[in-house]
Amino acid sequence: MSIRLKVALPFVLLTVVVSLIGVYVVTRLVTGSMTERLTNQLLEAGRVVSDSFIRQEGQHVLEAQRISYIVGLAEALQDEDREAVLELAEPSFGAGTIENLILVSPQGNEIVHLLRDEMGELQRVYENTGASSSPIVAPFLRSRNPADPPHRALGGNLVNNELYYYTALPVAVDGEFYGVIVVGTSINTLLPIFKHVALADIVLYGNNGQALATTLGSADEKTLEFLTISEQEYQSALTSPSQVNGVNFELAGRNYTLGRAPLQVGNDRVGVFGVALPTDFVIQFGANNRTTYAALFTVVMLVVIAIGYFVSRMIIVPLYSLVTTSQAIAGGDLARRTGIRTGDEIGTLASTFDVMTSRLQDRTEELERMNEVLKKMDRTKTNFIQISAHELRTPLTLIMGYSQMLEQDTKDFPEMQKLAQGILEGSERMSDVVDSMLDVSRIDSNALVLRKASTQMEPIIRKVQKGFSSAFAERNIKFGYEGLDKLPAIVADPELLYKVFYHLVMNAIKFTPDGGEVKVTGRYMNGSEPPQLEIAVHDTGVGVDTAMKERIFEKFGQTGEVLLHSSGKTKFKGGGPGLGLAIARGIVHAHGGQIWVDSPGYNETTLPGSTFRVSLPAQNEKERAP
Repeated sequence: MSIRLKVALPFVLLTVVVSLIGVYVVTRLVTGSMTERLTNQLLEAGRVVSDSFIRQEGQHVLEAQRISYIVGLAEALQDEDREAVLELAEPSFGAGTIENLILVSPQGNEIVHLLRDEMGELQRVYENTGASSSPIVAPFLRSRNPADPPHRALGGNLVNNELYYYTALPVAVDGEFYGVIVVGTSINTLLPIFKHVALADIVLYGNNGQALATTLGSADEKTLEFLTISEQEYQSALTSPSQVNGVNFELAGRNYTLGRAPLQVGNDRVGVFGVALPTDFVIQFGANNRTTYAALFTVVMLVVIAIGYFVSRMIIVPLYSLVTTSQAIAGGDLARRTGIRTGDEIGTLASTFDVMTSRLQDRTEELERMNEVLKKMDRTKTNFIQISAHELRTPLTLIMGYSQMLEQDTKDFPEMQKLAQGILEGSERMSDVVDSMLDVSRIDSNALVLRKASTQMEPIIRKVQKGFSSAFAERNIKFGYEGLDKLPAIVADPELLYKVFYHLVMNAIKFTPDGGEVKVTGRYMNGSEPPQLEIAVHDTGVGVDTAMKERIFEKFGQTGEVLLHSSGKTKFKGGGPGLGLAIARGIVHAHGGQIWVDSPGYNETTLPGSTFRVSLPAQNEKERAP
């Protein structure tokens, strides 16, 4: 039997069985359940209450704007003219629907405070109630931004100890900030209205989970204390993205189900509210069906476990063998085989995997043999370079010495002196090549010795500039540097770093046409760990092909046709052994740094230029402090 049938057939049958059971549960137990209806009604009541608060918020905003835009009120509020503000705001407040009005000047002083009592009479409050330091007013006074959105809160008024729903807005005229207006409506006024609309009782909670107001029962202190929740429950409801349901309780001999939700208006969550519905008529129904649900789903669960176990055994055992074999092969045991011989797709996969492993083993052994041969060839090449360089150094020293003597002895014979100078220049260039070969051999054999000391970069670059001064003058290439005098000293080998920038500048000269520019810049990067010095050598030359950006740092790496290069080491596209950048990379890596090149590409017409960057570790500012 194929693996498709092994997997699909049992679960097809299981799906049919579970579907039939599900249809029975939905049609006979869930659909007719009064509990579901109660839950839906509870959720709908919560949405109605939340929407009612939002509508009340809209009414607050309209009332606040109506008062704020009274001609002359903003200016009187800014001038803290209490009598003028009161004369302008009191009639409008009396004609509106809000029950509390507070006007705060831009200086943070409470100018006008009006209340509407239970009889509808207006009251003036003359003492300072601290409204200017409240969380919904203080942000406006700090930002003084007339475009800030409204802030909302549930809070008590210290004058009459009533709980209010407050909304605060900036008083703004023509884009100018003139103060803050706070409008509020008593919760005792709002809750009965919301209960009538939602057809459910309502509970409001304070910041610590204390029940502040409710429409349940008599709403006395005992009822509020009973409905109070823990601070953890309050925070859970406040941060919940939706309504939290399923809290059952008994009050005054009647059972209720309570759902809590965050009271969010705009971007502010001003508190937590709860909606409660009586549950007397569903308690017995739930008890009768609990046993049926438990027994039914227990049987289904056992059947699923049993079928899943046998199906997994048929599939997982050979797959586990395949996995362990692949892990062993990944660990290097290429002689390992799966040993699976089944007639299904897993057997075919295992057989193919074994054939692939056998071929991989043969190819790996062949590659290992070739790798050993290449390693021997590389060692032979390195030894040859080192021996050749040492053997060439002695005759070169003799040639250079005799050339210098000939140059001195032929001062009266210009033609002979010119020949002697040519021999001396050639021997010096060949000596440079020999030195480069020795440097490469030391780098390859990890024999490079760093004589570290406190090193400044500016003297090194000046020394490089001096060494190439004749080349700059001959080729009319402008050389400059900046930012080096501001770099801190680093612990490095100054002679080896000189070689790095000697080769980089020489490389820039060779690939920059006459009349170009070579520039060295430096910067200290203290944000990285560890801090770094980055020294960059910029040129206006032919650039570097993207495909060659790594190749040029390898030994004997060359760009273009080598035979077409000119003979001078500082001539345009001058020749060389292709060791300079390899030596530079070896020295920089020995210092724990990095070297790379940035270039848009190679073009002898547009001259995009190149930037060779060297990053060297440095001490941070605290380590450098005495």
